[in-house]
Amino acid sequence: MIVVKTGGSRGINLDYVLEDIARQTEPLVLVHGGSDELNTVSTQLGKPPRMVTSPSGYTSRYTDPETLDIFNMVYCGKRNKRIVEKLQQLGANAVGLSGVDGRLLEGRRKPTLRIVEDGRKKVLRNDYTGRVEKANVPLLTSLLDQGYLPVITPPAISYEGEIINVDGDRAAAVIADALGADRLVILSNTPGFLEDAEDEDTLIPRLAREDIDEAIATHARDRMKKKLLGAKEALEVGVGKVILGDGRIPGPVTAALRGQGTVIG
Repeated sequence: MIVVKTGGSRGINLDYVLEDIARQTEPLVLVHGGSDELNTVSTQLGKPPRMVTSPSGYTSRYTDPETLDIFNMVYCGKRNKRIVEKLQQLGANAVGLSGVDGRLLEGRRKPTLRIVEDGRKKVLRNDYTGRVEKANVPLLTSLLDQGYLPVITPPAISYEGEIINVDGDRAAAVIADALGADRLVILSNTPGFLEDAEDEDTLIPRLAREDIDEAIATHARDRMKKKLLGAKEALEVGVGKVILGDGRIPGPVTAALRGQGTVIG
């Protein structure tokens, strides 16, 4: 069992990703994002993205109700269905679902969002973000058993039935754990985890799980912090290996499974 998470950042070659996924012979679940397209659409609609940083240094999107509606339009609508369309053209019988459908991804909404802005700590309210805590295994396995390729996108649903924006990398870790996957592949627009985020020649090819916290604190920047956190959480619950791969190259999933990128485990 393989779980693949492809990010939505600029530079990822989605055609390469999907062509390679369609060639895989093992059972597979695809989790996707769409952050760059969301930024573009929300700006066009007069609601530019507001990115905030937590006191621990993690960056996230402030998601008020209006932003949440735009999020659903882009992730669950355009992005998810275009991916399913492409996979169908490639011969993979894909089924696209959001984490809201059938309570596929369930978690807790954060009551408040604590951030640091202009050097000051603040508390934001009316935010609809949270963290995935469990996946609907019977729903996923029923699709897999029938030969479908599940294509999963945030958002998730809270225990109170509210739609919540959640991190896709950490959601993929929960899915990998729930399905007993032995490998989680996280594709982004870099060769893997870099010691210097500005220099692609500083790729770290291997990272021990006990060194993840130090890597987050010393070298990881921006979205890479969440990717390493998702890797850590996946390994802690029994996923055998996490590979941070390059989503810009031909055959990115195959390359990652062969050890190209950063192998964590």
